[in-house]
This record gives sequence, C-alpha cells and structure tokens, in this order.
Amino acid sequence: MANSPHGGVLKDLNVRDAPIAAKLQAEAATLPDIVLTERQLCDLELIMNGGFSPLEGFLGSADYEAVCTTNRLVNGDLWPMPITLDVSQAEAEQLKLTSGSRVVLRDPRDDNALAILTVSDLYPVQREFEAQHVFGSTDAAHPSIHYLNTQVKDLYVGGAVQAISKPRYYDYVALRYTPAELRAHFSKVAWRNVVAFQTRNPMHRAHRELTVRAARQRQANILIHPVVGMTKPGDVDHYTRVRVYASLMPRYPNGSAHLALLPLAMRMGGPKEALWHAIIRKNFGVTHFIVGRDHAGPGKNSAGKDFYGPYDAQQLVTQHTEELGIEMVPFQMMTYVPAQDEYFPVDEVAPGTQTLDISGTELRKRLRTGQSIPDWFSYESVVKVLRESYPPKQSQGFTIFLTGLYNSGKDDIAKALQTRLNEQGGRSVSLLLGETVRSELSAELGFSPEDRHKNIQRIAFVAAELTRAGAATIAAPIAPYANSRAAAKQLVQSTGGSGNFFMVHVSTPLEVCEATDRKGVYAAARAGKIQNFTGVSDVYEAPSDADATFDLSKVTVAEAAHGIVLLLETNGLI
Repeated sequence: MANSPHGGVLKDLNVRDAPIAAKLQAEAATLPDIVLTERQLCDLELIMNGGFSPLEGFLGSADYEAVCTTNRLVNGDLWPMPITLDVSQAEAEQLKLTSGSRVVLRDPRDDNALAILTVSDLYPVQREFEAQHVFGSTDAAHPSIHYLNTQVKDLYVGGAVQAISKPRYYDYVALRYTPAELRAHFSKVAWRNVVAFQTRNPMHRAHRELTVRAARQRQANILIHPVVGMTKPGDVDHYTRVRVYASLMPRYPNGSAHLALLPLAMRMGGPKEALWHAIIRKNFGVTHFIVGRDHAGPGKNSAGKDFYGPYDAQQLVTQHTEELGIEMVPFQMMTYVPAQDEYFPVDEVAPGTQTLDISGTELRKRLRTGQSIPDWFSYESVVKVLRESYPPKQSQGFTIFLTGLYNSGKDDIAKALQTRLNEQGGRSVSLLLGETVRSELSAELGFSPEDRHKNIQRIAFVAAELTRAGAATIAAPIAPYANSRAAAKQLVQSTGGSGNFFMVHVSTPLEVCEATDRKGVYAAARAGKIQNFTGVSDVYEAPSDADATFDLSKVTVAEAAHGIVLLLETNGLI
C-alpha cells in the first residue's frame, strides 16, 4: 500500500477539473495570458498533478511569508519551499491583475493553455528576505539567489489554478508518471515499501550498490526518481542522464527497481530542499527516501566554503520524520575494495584496506581526454552513453571567432585557417565571413548598433549549432561591440554542446587597414558616403578578453593561421 499523500489528500487537479476542461479551454480563449518560464512550468505541472500536495496554486502573501519563516503554510501544514509566480509591474498592469481576476497560464514551448489562475493577491518580491530565510544567505554565488536577483520579476501573483491540460512531452513519455499513476503502479506490482533515490547526475556502480543495500536493509523496492526539470547550471543534460539510468536498470535484481522521471525545478536549497524532496516523494507514494551528504547543496559560497553543513539536510528531515510519515535513509558513501571486487560503505572498511575511487573531476577528465574508465567504477553501457554525449576533445566541435576592423586581414586569416583545418581532416569546417553572412542571413539589416547586434547573434546561433554538431566553425565578422561579442560567446558556450569558443582579435591598426584598402571603402566613409562605418564614424571596442591577438602589420597571414592552430592544439582539439 502506497504512502498517504502529504496533507491526507492527493490534490490531482487534472482529475478534479477534467469534467470542466472543455469549458475552461473555451474560457481561456477570452482571457489574458501569462507565458510561463521554465521554472514556472515545472512548478505548475507538479501543482496540477498533485506532486506539490497540499498546494492547489501559487502561494499568496500570507503563505509565502509563513513558508519562508516557519517552513509551514498558514494552516500549519509542513511546506519548506515558496512556490511562486512572478510577473513584472508592467505585465501586472497590462493584464489588469487584481484580486479575483482570471488569467491563462501557457506553456512557453508550444503556447498550449495549461491552466487558469484566479488571482488572490499581488505582492512585492522580497529578495533579501527570501534569500536569507529560504537559502540561509544573500550570497549570489548560490544559483537560486543569483536567479532570484537576476531573473525573478518584481511581483508575485498568488492564486489557485484550474487545470486545462497537461504539458506535452515527446521524450521518454513512458517514464513520465504522475503521482496517481506511480501509486497505481506500486499497487499493481504489490510494492508496500519503496525506497526513492533522488539524483541529478549520472549513476555508476556505487549508486547501484548503495540503493540495493538501502532497499535490502528495509525489505523494500527501489524507485530511481531523477530530476529532469531544472537542475544546477552545468549539470549533464537530462537526455544523456536518462539514457544512463535506462542502461543501468537491467543491473538491478529482476523486478526490484523502477525508473520514473520527476519534472522538478530544483533550487539547490540544501536542508530545506531535502525536506521538500521528501514531501514530494511522499506524494508519489514512497515510504523511504535516501538523503545524501550535503543533499541538494549548491557548492561553495563566495568565500570558498560550503553553503550548508554536510549533514544539515539529514538532520532537518529526521526532525520531521514522524510528521512526514516517510523514513529518511542516510546516503552511505561507498568505496570499492579491489580484493573483494565489491563496494562497501566507507565506515565498514577496515583501516589499511586498499580502496579505489574516481572523483567527478577525474571522470570528466577521462571523458575529455578519451582515457579508459575502469569497469569497477561504472558499467560499459553507462560509459558508452557518456562517451556519445561527451566525446573526447579531438572529436568536439569548436568556434573560432575572429574580430577586427574592415580590411584588417581577418577574412584572409579565416580562409587560411579553413585550409589548414581541411588539410588535417577529422571534422567538417564551416566558414562564416562577415560579408557573406550579411548577404545571406542579414540582408534586411542596416548598420545601426541594434542591427549590428542582431547580425552578430545570428552568426552566433549558426556557430553554436555547427559546434554542437562537431564542426570546426570559423566566424569573421567585424563585431565592433563588446556586449555583442560577449553574447555570442555565451550562446556558443551554453548551447554549442562542448562550448569550445575562442576569440581572436585581428588588431591591425586603422591606419594600416585604411592605407591598404584597394576598394576605397574607407575613403567613401570619410567622404560621408557610408554611414556608421567602424573606425571612422562608429566605434570599435577592442576586446580585452581575446584568446589570441594578431597584428598583420607585424605577422603574416600564415603565421597568424598557424598561431590559431597551435591554440587549438594546446587545448587538445586537434
């Protein structure tokens, strides 16, 4: 029999509102709407399917303050994490949000109407108050405090929601269970005791051993319940992780473990997050929950110290065990004992016994360099998945972004570099020259600062996609503005798979560029025939963060191209 929901009743709004869904859909066409952020989408899905029971909407002001300060809703129910819907002052005025007004909440991916919210109140975001009470700090090194300071808008909208339709997914659909569906599965297979394992990372042999050990000690079955919503920036993408989990499942004793995905937006809130995770798993019917050392910890603060103590999370969950009705299982640090070819908890290993471990840093290094990963650490199927998603450096794509004045020689260097890389082989090589991109992608744009920025972002988008596909991409726009170059770099690094981006400044002086201009473009610009011309009537902001700099009044094109090749070799890319 599955565990009872938090608060006693599973708040499955999808089921509750199904009889009036068509009516709500028709009403939605007449209402103003809010297009959700990624975090808001995750929160709304778990509100609607009951994962956030007893919540039936986004917190109003009174519940928000109570949750932040007491870990409880106003009615006394234990709830440690504020679930809020933020809007700007301008949005609130445009949507005419007042108490009693109704607004549609839409999926940002496909504009689908998911729910209607009836506004209870609007109240200002208290950033410092929330950061201090929820995360125990105001240090922006904490990812959720940074998010609070930079992404959250100025007002919170409280109110109950009515469900219209579930978010649509096209990936791993068979693994996406609502709490009611997972409870039905437990009932079908007669699982009375279930140990849930929370993870946002790939799993290896040690994780399999600790979950099996935890389950056997409690005569329970195992739920692998990874987060596939928002996790910590820089984490392995969920597609890779789910393939890893799926490859690991046959390693469990037959019928002992089940894999289900959780669309949660993590806050990396340490102790309060662990308590929140336990409540969520209780709503999914789980009876036992593994809480790790520094569970959901965000890492180091600005002073280089951990935000939370290693056992703070376990202690807070233990304090509420009776009220929660879910037993906390402490995560046991496992270590490999080669003499017995087996993993053991570190506190069960006799002093002096030889043990082996591979840190996360060492694993990433081995993936990056193509070094072997021993089978005592992970399974062949897991390593295969990781190598497919994170190939060694020599198989990764990269972007070389050359910036400089018109006629500085950047195009010549780009063409020479393209030839050198084609000569070496191993990757497709794409060349994005400024004038070519202008004619093919940005013909309608002018040369205002706004249009120049748009042009650079289009180049960055193409470069990111090519880099993600493993290509060598050489871009050579003028790119006169620092903010545009920074945005291009961020785009490639965040969406380009490996994120290998190198900025090269072709620093040939203006007087040299002008003196060698056979086409007379500079002369036309000085005569006023060309407006907003970089170096004449518009500024060029020389980069201070270039990975390499070449002045073609001092070096040849061949030397510059060779210098970039050496840069790539130094970084292990060729």
